Amino acid sequence: MTKKFLCRVAEIPENGLKEVAAEDGEKLLIASSGGELYGYQASCPHQEVALCEGLYDGSVLTCHMHLWQWDIRTGEPMGIAEAPLRKYALAVEDDSVFIAAEASALDVGELFRGISAPTSEKLMALARSEQHEAGAVLYGPGDAAEDFFILDSGRVEFVLGRVERTAPGGFMLNKGEVFGWAALLEDYPRRIASARCLEPSVLLRIRGKAALAVLEEDPASGYLVMRRLAALIARHLAAR
Repeated sequence: MTKKFLCRVAEIPENGLKEVAAEDGEKLLIASSGGELYGYQASCPHQEVALCEGLYDGSVLTCHMHLWQWDIRTGEPMGIAEAPLRKYALAVEDDSVFIAAEASALDVGELFRGISAPTSEKLMALARSEQHEAGAVLYGPGDAAEDFFILDSGRVEFVLGRVERTAPGGFMLNKGEVFGWAALLEDYPRRIASARCLEPSVLLRIRGKAALAVLEEDPASGYLVMRRLAALIARHLAAR
């Protein structure tokens, strides 16, 4: 991917925060810490709250709405936070800051991050890229749960429950996040949630049984993914 210009270095306060927009409109949060710059998603992963309005001491970022905290150097959650921040690789050239070449949606998301390279390549070989318009309904409760999805770009609304008993899952899905995870669970042949695109979106679709077969060949990566999947499901259920 071609690098994207973000801002001038001088625009970022020392040990401070600045929300910026790339040339294509994508928003990022840039944080300065000890002379280094770090790029992250602009909104809190719990709900769509601007992180630039949070509390920041040069090393720890705190969402002012939910009090979730993150280590600004790694994006890893601290305290009561239950999800990491999506991190962007930045490049500084002369006095300008750019988004560097970006990893695939599968690699940047929490669920599959850190699995072995061969397993990651096999999963990517299973993925089919799809483009959907704003308002497109991807699935609803009761639909066959054969595939799961990874958000590559855009925004998706994820809602748990059925008809009059639906409740927002409580999380704004960002690039790399997985939904439709019933396809990765045994004895759950039907959807228990719905998903709808809020804006034009690009998704990766992967057949659940095929992905599980790949993970079975790599027990270490499979264990890591299943442990994270359990935590992901617990977070969505707790947010209802």
